[in-house]
Amino acid sequence: MIPFSLAAAALATEGRLSGGADPDSLITGPLVFDSRDITPGSLFCCLPGKSVDGHDFAVQAVATGAIAVLASRPVDAPAIVVPDVLGAMGQIAARVASEFTGTVIGLTGSAGKTSTKDLLTSILELDGPTVATPRSFNNEIGFPVTVSRVEAGSRYLLLEMGARGLGHIDSLCDIARPTISTVLGVGSAHIGEFGSREVTAQAKAEIVRALPAHGTAVLNGDDPLVAAMAGATDAAVITFGFGELCDIRAEQVGVQHDGRPHFVLVNGKDRRRIELRVHGRHNVLNALAAAATATAAGIPADRIAQGLRQAEISSGGRMEVTTRPDGVTVINDAFNASPESVLAALAALGDIAGATRRKVAVLGEMAELGEEAADWHDQVAEHVVRLRPAEVLGIGSIHMERMLTVMTDAGLKASRSAVDPEVPLIEEIRRVLRPGDVVLIKGANSLGLEAVARELAAPSAV
Repeated sequence: MIPFSLAAAALATEGRLSGGADPDSLITGPLVFDSRDITPGSLFCCLPGKSVDGHDFAVQAVATGAIAVLASRPVDAPAIVVPDVLGAMGQIAARVASEFTGTVIGLTGSAGKTSTKDLLTSILELDGPTVATPRSFNNEIGFPVTVSRVEAGSRYLLLEMGARGLGHIDSLCDIARPTISTVLGVGSAHIGEFGSREVTAQAKAEIVRALPAHGTAVLNGDDPLVAAMAGATDAAVITFGFGELCDIRAEQVGVQHDGRPHFVLVNGKDRRRIELRVHGRHNVLNALAAAATATAAGIPADRIAQGLRQAEISSGGRMEVTTRPDGVTVINDAFNASPESVLAALAALGDIAGATRRKVAVLGEMAELGEEAADWHDQVAEHVVRLRPAEVLGIGSIHMERMLTVMTDAGLKASRSAVDPEVPLIEEIRRVLRPGDVVLIKGANSLGLEAVARELAAPSAV
């Protein structure tokens, strides 16, 4: 946090101090909404939840190090009382961002945001102190928390921006306006909420329209809906992709025997062979986006190459590949499940297994696809049939039943999970696994498959 006083915070939020709060006390730690994350000098935000209310933890928060709490009613602790805690979090973060003199980078897209953020962070940290969105803190709650973590000595503030409707990214840019905006692609994630890819593109373009004239838009030149966003700004434009017209592109793309991709990174006349530590050939596009964004920030080519070569996906649940002592390889890609990410994960399953190892797919039904849901589930089923895994376990109802029918009709051994409600999913998976298998765990975050994948990957699971 760039420190400022409780009095200044009250002024920024149109709040009032209560509970004996000292107006001269300095907030030196970030905004926190989970009492387990409190650090000395932080400001605890009393958000109401479905089952708990942050106000009930106000006293505990201050006792464990918070300088005060942000609350919508008086509590028995030093507090800034505001009309709306969530809105006040944004106002405080905006105050912090206004004093930040480094480079603010915004990143959005229908898929790949968090993986690209991790790859880009690896590059930026070689160039200077960097604050980046933790995990997937990319909404109206997590975003101001990330902004509040920036310090006076930070060089980069890398902000992942999610959206579930028009105006969402605009509101995030009002808190911290980027000077570099990167758009990865417009896909099918949340299309049931947006209504169409065109509307999704309008929402994602808000990050480009927010740029100042001296900024830079970094756009996927292979995606027509993204490339068209160049017309939404007076800022400079850098494109990335596989097409020959892209400013930064990949050539000679291949995959090693363990599923890690390699390629030649082309940036003007500069050509460098990159071998990624991360799995999945889809991460080549994410690496190109990271390289193009770093180029926009003025980072030299050798540092970009070094950052990509040593980068890992640290956010969890995204191409997290673990091989157990019995030779079973678990692909934990269970954080989310847009259609594009499911197809990419299936390709990775095929690459890692190769021609000799048995493949097992544990797939959850995809959500928020609206009228396109049936078509997308059919497409995924067709890809699974071409992949020919030895076993498929499906989790879900109507659409999953349809998928499994397509698979079984094609001769695959595919079944609905939890046919016997007394048998936990992990036991069903263990039942079909053999030593040396490769198993993919992929599904919507709401299904809780990430915990299953982690338990399955543990050495004790053998």
